[in-house]
Amino acid sequence: MNLADWAHLLLYHLSISLLAVGGAITLVPDLHRFLATDQRWLTDLQFTQSVTLAQAAPGPNVLFIALVGWNVGHNAAGPQAGAVLTALLSTAGALICTLGVLAPSSLLTVWATRWCQRHREHLGVQSFRQGMAPIVVGVLLATSWLLGRASGTPRLDAGLWLLTLGSALLIWRTRLHLLWMLAVGATLGALGWV
Repeated sequence: MNLADWAHLLLYHLSISLLAVGGAITLVPDLHRFLATDQRWLTDLQFTQSVTLAQAAPGPNVLFIALVGWNVGHNAAGPQAGAVLTALLSTAGALICTLGVLAPSSLLTVWATRWCQRHREHLGVQSFRQGMAPIVVGVLLATSWLLGRASGTPRLDAGLWLLTLGSALLIWRTRLHLLWMLAVGATLGALGWV
């Protein structure tokens, strides 16, 4: 990667930041398109593993952005690069992607929250809040679709979809703690059933 590519990576993350309605995880489909399909800075497997590892790790939902950036930097260093150069480029990738995604959306969120709080009685503010719910659900479904088809094996994909549907129903109809569902999903994955 040259300097223009690094600038392009930053500008892309600055622009996509404002699309993170519903959280950073909703950026997965477009990040995949840009990083793995269009630019080919990551493979499909690297991208999926980055998202999966970050979601399994404790911490904020946005961790996958840093991990994806780390892998872009690692790939930019190449296999012949020394350990120091690889670590520097990997760190640069993680910082560029994370700051690019967090800065604009954080500033907009602070401003919009203050504005909406002052004008909470306006019909437009109430309509906006109600109208955003289906958009967030749609973007989350697109993310599920991308991650669910990652295995490429229809038999495995059916198990993933059944597990996803079962989890969604349990979340909707019960107060079962999410960690129990995560444990069941991990167990099914370890057994090779999904």
